Amino acid sequence: MTRGLKMLSFQAAVLASTAVMMSTVSAMTKAAPAPAAAAIEIGNFTFKAPSLTVKPGTTVTWTNGDDIPHTVVSKDGVFKSKVLDSGDKFSFTFARAGQFGYYCSIHPHMTGTVIVKA
Repeated sequence: MTRGLKMLSFQAAVLASTAVMMSTVSAMTKAAPAPAAAAIEIGNFTFKAPSLTVKPGTTVTWTNGDDIPHTVVSKDGVFKSKVLDSGDKFSFTFARAGQFGYYCSIHPHMTGTVIVKA
């Protein structure tokens, strides 16, 4: 094999390995899909979406739009917010399927349900 042919073979191998590395890097750096999110507004002593259906992995955020404090407490003890003043938010990520009833511990007549389905 002549020196020129050896050089061409080496360059071809370098180009091929560079192409493989670039495609691997490209695949690794693709953006992961954004996590699912949903929002529930609190206002006028109600949860504005009293029943919400989401998929597992969804983060639900409650925002207090009232002038008075509220809480978000699950009936089965899975989640519990601090007291939310006006404009405060509370988020919880629902990892598994199920039905999750919740209420405001300050105003127990305020209730809602998050239904998690695959």
